[in-house]
Amino acid sequence: MYFSEVLPKAAVAAAQARRALERLAAEVDERRLDDARLLVSELIANAVEHVQEQGMIELRVDNDAERLRVEVLDPGRGFAGDGHAPEAEAESGWGLHFVSRLADRWAVESGERGCVWFELMSR
Repeated sequence: MYFSEVLPKAAVAAAQARRALERLAAEVDERRLDDARLLVSELIANAVEHVQEQGMIELRVDNDAERLRVEVLDPGRGFAGDGHAPEAEAESGWGLHFVSRLADRWAVESGERGCVWFELMSR
């Protein structure tokens, strides 16, 4: 299953993205879906908070028998992200760390729009 959603660059976008993932409930086991919900929430929140450019956020989801791939595209040009853990007391900065810990594969891509994607493999 493949689908794409265009979301506003606003605080409501993370919740809208989580709701969009519910389309996968019959195809993806609950653990992977929970992980995808968390990671999507973090990536959307990062785009809303840190991307200075105005525009929409696009959520792309591609699921097949082998893997669930999720892409979050924003109106920015991208950034360098390594997924390092922030200081233990930090209240923010955990999003990419969660992605690096939970996803089987992930990357940050730069271009006309910024893109962070992750994959969760079927077990």
